[in-house]
Formats: sequence, structure tokens, C-alpha cells
Amino acid sequence: MRFQYSLLLLFLFFTPAAFALNLDTVQAPATEHRGLRISILTCGVGEELYASFGHTGVRIIDSAAGTDAVYNYGVFNFSDPDFYTKFTLGRLLYYIDKGSFRQFMDEYEEDKRIVREQVLSLPDTAKQQIQQYLETNLLPQNRGYYYNFLYDNCATRVRDIFPKALGSAFRFGAILDSTKISYRATINHYLSQKHWERLGINLLLGRPVDEKMTDDGSMFLPDYLHRGLAGATFNNHPLVTADHLLQGKGIQTTHPLDSPLWMNIGIFILTLLCFHSAAFRYLKGVICFLLLFVSGLLGCFMLFMWLGTEHTACSQNFNILWALPANILIAFVAIKKRSWLKYYGIVAAAALLAALVLHVFGVQQLPLFELTPFLLSLLYVYADLWRWKKPDSALSSAT
Repeated sequence: MRFQYSLLLLFLFFTPAAFALNLDTVQAPATEHRGLRISILTCGVGEELYASFGHTGVRIIDSAAGTDAVYNYGVFNFSDPDFYTKFTLGRLLYYIDKGSFRQFMDEYEEDKRIVREQVLSLPDTAKQQIQQYLETNLLPQNRGYYYNFLYDNCATRVRDIFPKALGSAFRFGAILDSTKISYRATINHYLSQKHWERLGINLLLGRPVDEKMTDDGSMFLPDYLHRGLAGATFNNHPLVTADHLLQGKGIQTTHPLDSPLWMNIGIFILTLLCFHSAAFRYLKGVICFLLLFVSGLLGCFMLFMWLGTEHTACSQNFNILWALPANILIAFVAIKKRSWLKYYGIVAAAALLAALVLHVFGVQQLPLFELTPFLLSLLYVYADLWRWKKPDSALSSAT
């Protein structure tokens, strides 16, 4: 059950806006070049985890053909028999799809999510180039791509349309200016009210998300792409001539209790009672087993996501320094008090402190706000392994 929940958490996180698709029924329609109006749709965040980062689509109204369509790069084929295996390994294909604007808006109106529209001012030839680029992407041999949350998603695919279709005459506007902010800090901002999800995601994401974002890199999020387009130019003229609010209700901000923090505080209090109160001493073995087993299980999953999958954001995850995979085995022998466990306790405590050093120096940020009570509990267990001494042999009978 925990493994399935972890996969679901990953799927929702790495799928900020995805829609099931019957690939057998979709074909690229014929391209029309007359009376085109092109705009970029930026959709706000929603309550569900998959909607926490917004979404981006490209709207093209063709007055000559009488069509109003949205090109959407966030589509996957849920009917794939190997769906879960491919997703877990980071090898699931996502696709571009083309649907009606009305159907696109219905979903966001139902979810009460904000939708903004940036209307682009381009000459007819440039509009035709963008439409042709999208229609070429719709061809069966071009539709699929391997989704990557940071580097290749529904927003970055739209970002890349402009330099590829319009060439060097196009320039994005400034986004971050002199602000230095990491991918992790930005992700945490979007997940500020989703405490369990934020903690779980921070445990799974490795060092790559602690890198500082560039203007280009920041556009992996729809809001930052919106900023980049707001100041963009084509042939030294502003690209966006109008910015409309199509759907402006938005979700209500809530401030839920930080339950993972309070859970870990409770674990730490129970650990203190087990080690320092005679009334709770009988639970000491149980709490030591659970702390070692849970941390080891987390470490094994982190190591798998790092070395066994294509999820690049999960690589170089130094959380395994405190969540040692070996803990899952040590949990079963710790109660036996083997003499060599003393050295394991020293090594495990040193690894935990090394993770804190990496955090202090900014190599990889740990979610210490919620995690600190749990780490203190682990240190108690490691100290107990280190302090244990083998009982003295029975004294010889008095002469």
C-alpha cells in the first residue's frame, strides 16, 4: 500500500496537467493558413496535486476554417498495458493533442481555476510557421515525447515553439532579473499548503532541483512562461498585445494543519519517553525497530528512484545519508545487540550529520522543518547502538 501511494504521489507530481487519450482516434488535420489568431493560455493552480503547478496550451482561431482549437502537450495514453511500469521507470510517453477550446475551458471552469490568454501580434507568415510547427508535431511519428518535470513538459514544449518556429528574430522578456532561486524553493512555494505532498516530494527529489534557475529554465512552470512572453519581442516589437482574464474565479486559499510536522514531533516525544521514562521502557525496542525500518524503506525507494529510473530530478539524492537503505536490515538485528552494531551506530550517525552539512552548504536542501524531530529520534537510536556494552561474564564461584 505504501509503495502504491508513493507511485501515485510521483505520478501526480510529474503530471501537472495530463489527460487520458485514445491514440487510435486522433489524426493531424489539414493545415489552414487564413485568418489566424494565436494566443497562449496559462491556467492557474488547482486543489489536486496534479494541478498544483498550472498548465499551458496554445489556442489558434482559424476564422476561414471556422475552428477554435487548443494544442495541449500534457496528454498520456492511460490504456497502455505497461502504463504503470513505464511511468515508474520514467519511460512513459506523453503526447500533443488538439481539441476544441470550449471543451478545454469547461474543465477549468468546473475546477474554478484561473485561465489567462495572451494574444500574440505576429505577421501572417509567422502565424503560419507556428501553426505548421504544431501540426507537424501532431503527426504520429512526432507526437510522443518522454516527459520530464523540470526540462521537458507542457510548458517547456510551448516555450520551445517560438525560437524554433520564429528563429533569432524572437526574444523572451526578462523573468527573474537578478533573483537567485532554486527549482526546489519554487516547487515548495507552489506546494506550500500541501504539507504531506511537499514533504514526500522533497524526500524523492535530489540535488538537481537545488540548482539555481535561469530565465530559460524557470519556464518549466506556466506562470514563468507567462512572464517571459509578457516582455517578449519579435523583430523588436512586443509579442503580446493583449492579456485577457478568461476565467477568474480561482480556488480559495486554505491553511491546513501541518500534520507531518506534528506527527514527527509526536514520534520524537514518544522516543524521549521510551529512552528516559521507566513507564515507557517496554516500547523502546518497538520504536527503535520502526525508526530503523521506516528510514531504511525510504532509503531503498530513494535509491531505486535515483539509480533504477529515468527520473533525472530524483538523481543524486543525498537524503539516503540519513535514510540509510541498510537500516531496513539493521532493524531486525538491532534488538539482538550484536557487538558490531556499535560501529554501525557511529557510521550511521556520521552519515546523518554529513547530510546536515550538505544542507548547510546548499548542496542539497533537506525538508528540515518537518524532518528535524524524526532525525533527532534516529540519533537517539544510533546513540543507543553505540553505547551498548556486552554484559560481563558471570563471576566465578567464591572459593
